[in-house]
Amino acid sequence: MKNILVLCTGNSCRSQMAHGYLNHFLDNRKVKVYSAGIETHGINPGAAAIMKEDGIDITKHTSNHVDEYKDIDFDFIITVCDHANENCPYIPSKNAKRLHHNFFDPSKVIGIDVEKHDAFLKARNEIKDYFKKFVDQNLL
Repeated sequence: MKNILVLCTGNSCRSQMAHGYLNHFLDNRKVKVYSAGIETHGINPGAAAIMKEDGIDITKHTSNHVDEYKDIDFDFIITVCDHANENCPYIPSKNAKRLHHNFFDPSKVIGIDVEKHDAFLKARNEIKDYFKKFVDQNLL
């Protein structure tokens, strides 16, 4: 079984959306997906809502700290924000392929509801496209 870790700052938004899409795209494959942060902020309601619009429920996910997974040997460690990429503690998975992509952070958008929705939609679609390609290129 392969293990994938998706890492962000607070494990509340971008990493949770990525976790949801990885589980969706990897349905019935022998892959375990984990997501974590270098902090824990809880699941962002905007991220949960935008994923639900695409038929994926992440409301039962938990916001986990990366230290919880220090004993897991990962095959892939994917950081989804520059802050986590630059500040993440060492993860001792000697054979892990490490990937990084800085996704737009919709949780930082201030504005009216439609502007916030559009921001989450933009981030969700970028994450969906990236992780679909990741699965097709690395796990099929």
